[in-house]
Amino acid sequence: MIALDASVLIAVLRSADPHHDAALGVFERDDEFVAHTLTLAEVLTGAVRTGQDQELVDLFTRLGIQELGRLENEALRLARLRAETPLKLPDCCVLLAAESQLAALATFDARLAATAAGRGVSVIGG
Repeated sequence: MIALDASVLIAVLRSADPHHDAALGVFERDDEFVAHTLTLAEVLTGAVRTGQDQELVDLFTRLGIQELGRLENEALRLARLRAETPLKLPDCCVLLAAESQLAALATFDARLAATAAGRGVSVIGG
């Protein structure tokens, strides 16, 4: 399983993004994909503003991206990650998704990648 950061999802959507090809490569893997609710909301915000939200939801479905369900003690777990790491809360959500699912983490964010690797999470991209 691979937990997805917004940087990967955004790169898939934007062909001019310098990470576009690498992001497409993530989805060529024979694996399952999961994203935290907040991560999906971050990426969907722009599509909602332009009236393209359903198209983006459909793309996520075609890519096989599953929305991570609520976790037990999620607020406390996120607060601990926020307090123990240099990450902002949205990146803590991505890290929690990876750690809770024993998943690799796909990101192009150097700080998130380094923090995840330091906690024993396998990183793709970063």
